[in-house]
Amino acid sequence: MILLKLNMYQKVHLHTGVIGVVIEIFNDGEAYMVDIMTEDGEYEQETIYPKDVKSVVIEIERPFIVA
Repeated sequence: MILLKLNMYQKVHLHTGVIGVVIEIFNDGEAYMVDIMTEDGEYEQETIYPKDVKSVVIEIERPFIVA
């Protein structure tokens, strides 16, 4: 099993079904503080652990071409 560490501002999909953005890293990856957008558009912070992460969200940038 490969143990990955998250980076600042990386998006993660949690087992709870929500997506969070890493805003702080504790003890070299033992825990993370993430920003989670609530249904009313506000943000709340939550401390998560590696076991709480279902997957990492990878974004791809593509050129924008106007016809």
